[in-house]
Amino acid sequence: MRRATTNAILNENHFYLHYQYWGTQMRNRIIGLAVVICLGLAGCEGDDGATGAAGATGATGPAGPSGTPLAVTRDDAIKTNANIAYAVYSDSYLTAIEMRTALQALVDAPSQANFDAAKAAWLASREPYGQSEVYRFRVGPIDALLPDGSIGQEGDGPEGSINAWPLGESLIDYVAAAVDGDADPEIPNSTAGIAGNVIADQTITITTATVRDNSELGGDERNVTSGYHAIEFLLWGQDLNADLSGTGTRDATGGQRPVSDYQTGGACTSGIGNGQADVICERRGQYLLAAADVLIEDLLTVVDAWNPNGTNNHYAAFVAGGDVSLAKILEGMGRLGFGELAGERMNIALLTNSQEDEHSCFSENTHRDILLNAKGIQNAFRGEYTRIDGEVLSGAGIDDLLLAEGFVESANAYRAALENTMIRISTIDQAAKAGMPFDTQIQMGITEPNISGSIQALSAQTDVLETVITDLGVTVGDIRQDTEEEI
Repeated sequence: MRRATTNAILNENHFYLHYQYWGTQMRNRIIGLAVVICLGLAGCEGDDGATGAAGATGATGPAGPSGTPLAVTRDDAIKTNANIAYAVYSDSYLTAIEMRTALQALVDAPSQANFDAAKAAWLASREPYGQSEVYRFRVGPIDALLPDGSIGQEGDGPEGSINAWPLGESLIDYVAAAVDGDADPEIPNSTAGIAGNVIADQTITITTATVRDNSELGGDERNVTSGYHAIEFLLWGQDLNADLSGTGTRDATGGQRPVSDYQTGGACTSGIGNGQADVICERRGQYLLAAADVLIEDLLTVVDAWNPNGTNNHYAAFVAGGDVSLAKILEGMGRLGFGELAGERMNIALLTNSQEDEHSCFSENTHRDILLNAKGIQNAFRGEYTRIDGEVLSGAGIDDLLLAEGFVESANAYRAALENTMIRISTIDQAAKAGMPFDTQIQMGITEPNISGSIQALSAQTDVLETVITDLGVTVGDIRQDTEEEI
């Protein structure tokens, strides 16, 4: 049996203290840049026409039509989009730091109260990140960032390490094999040199490198071992229903992992009523913290790439990108809405009635994933984002640009399509909050009105976006390329 040495433990503690310090410094840096961001947003406090604040010429200056910007340019809309990207990724980073603190408290003192607090911190961390996904699908930092800070090809970036799913949970920890299905690794664990799973194999020292090295083991995309969903699985466990069968009628409960999976002193389990040596629960805690550290590292690289005060980073290139950058904004909105959200995250799960195809299947938080992704598209269109502290960043959005360039009909049509989508998706969110989570809703199949209606609303929204793209005269890739589903 190989255990962590004293030096290794000290190094891990130093790593955590570094994050505590850096989290405080990063928060101060982000707060300090709030003024910079606001100055870069066309209208932080509202300067759009007669209803806005007095302009440079004072209250006697000419007033534009109420609610219509007087002089919004493409560069204004691009800079607003970039500044909001920095804000949303910064919020994701800060909430990940706060989650790491809650996870450490759980590992140090595994009580039910600390277990519940850790879960709450994970849920809170998903709120800003869900709104960041509109920055995918455009060859930007999240999808294409290379280790040297340059932008490579789509797929080179840290997104897979941060948010990939479904998870290869049987590679990480114990599972109920009868219901695990597609979560099993493509390469048998014995062939991969792992006895059972990483937590059970005590010959493996668990570090951040362990988490990274085993992700997509053998080139199999199902072997996901890092990111938000690895942490989610280690907090909630598999969703086996209240009777723990995994095969009965679905209920409103999430995963059934007990807090005893982290307790020692003879109380350690791997599931209810399954006694384990203390070392297994210790290793589970080590993996939980290592996965959080990897997540924080990855998020920080994206934050730095979008830093408005950075030099030679993606932010600088993006705000100077003109129509190329405008096209990226529109392509990200379209590809997230149609292929990823409507196709991969909703339609497949609905048609197959598959919990394995449910994004946050362990925590029953999929309704928030869906709503927040749609909200991110709305943020990009409106040029708005509400930060985790309640501050509203507001500037020139795609809607303002369309109005300024005379495409009033397209602006109104896309706004209406977005509102219809948000109304439809809100019904999924509300039903889940009322006790019918997404995996229960999909059991109705295509006759389920909320999910099927949301899919069709996103499809109609995509149709209008294609008109917007034509009006603005920019060249984008195929915004329907990310799914093979018939929608």
